[in-house]
Amino acid sequence: MHKLLVIIGPTGVGKTELTLRLAESLGNEIVNADSRQIYKEIPIGTAAPTKEEQARVRHWFVGTKSVTENYSAGDYERDCLEVLEKLGDRAILSGGSMLYIDAVCNGLDDIPKVDEALRSQVRKDYEQKGLEWLQSEVQRLDPAYWAAVDRQNPQRLIHCVELSMGTGRPYSSYRKRDVKARNFEVVKVALERPREELYERINNRVDKMIANGLEEEAHAVYPLRQFNSLQTVGYREMFLYFDGEISREEAIRLIKQNSRHYAKRQMTWFGADKTIRWLDAKMDYEKQMDTIIGWLRADSVR
Repeated sequence: MHKLLVIIGPTGVGKTELTLRLAESLGNEIVNADSRQIYKEIPIGTAAPTKEEQARVRHWFVGTKSVTENYSAGDYERDCLEVLEKLGDRAILSGGSMLYIDAVCNGLDDIPKVDEALRSQVRKDYEQKGLEWLQSEVQRLDPAYWAAVDRQNPQRLIHCVELSMGTGRPYSSYRKRDVKARNFEVVKVALERPREELYERINNRVDKMIANGLEEEAHAVYPLRQFNSLQTVGYREMFLYFDGEISREEAIRLIKQNSRHYAKRQMTWFGADKTIRWLDAKMDYEKQMDTIIGWLRADSVR
């Protein structure tokens, strides 16, 4: 059984360059595990690998879908496992989308179907009462999921409320099933930085996105704002600015704030995974790579 190296960590921590160097050193290809970088219209706001970075190492699942296409974690699990089967031990799975990583490493849960009348009612309530009502319902019905979910993503919040109400059990209780069998052994490595340093990097990255044309990119997809692929940090805030509800300065401030909040939820999620090996992101690249390669060569992951 071969080993699958998984490089993870919160947004802005510095996964990209380390993963590139590892892939070049090992002769591997990079399998992207980011639920938004897969969309071709929004590379700036999702910090997708650049053309130069993709020229260094082959990347999978970058810019392969349109924001108008529905693409779920289940679709990703299926497609990614097919790619990993082809690549064998020549793959590095890397990204920050928690659900995508879990889908590949552990398998998705069997979620029961919800009555259509209830689904319609929850959506109607959301349309009438707004996001704050939806957030309060998730917090009330499923505190565990509330701690990790993107709280600005109505689709995920609605799904939690529907299932929790429809089954009488918290949505998170369906996300603790036994790990599915895989034909590879997972070696998870997460990068970490001091929180204040990470937040400063996130703020600087948002400034760079703005300088690189995030506003123009968001404006180009503004007519498609109803699609779930655009219910994400960077675009929601810009859309509010375009609607005249907030100023441009406030939109940028909120992008930074919501990006930091997302990073905090990522750290909470990853922190609960006892299989992860943690690596100081400030460590010299050569030391990082030597450490990771040593873990890969070990007989087992302790």
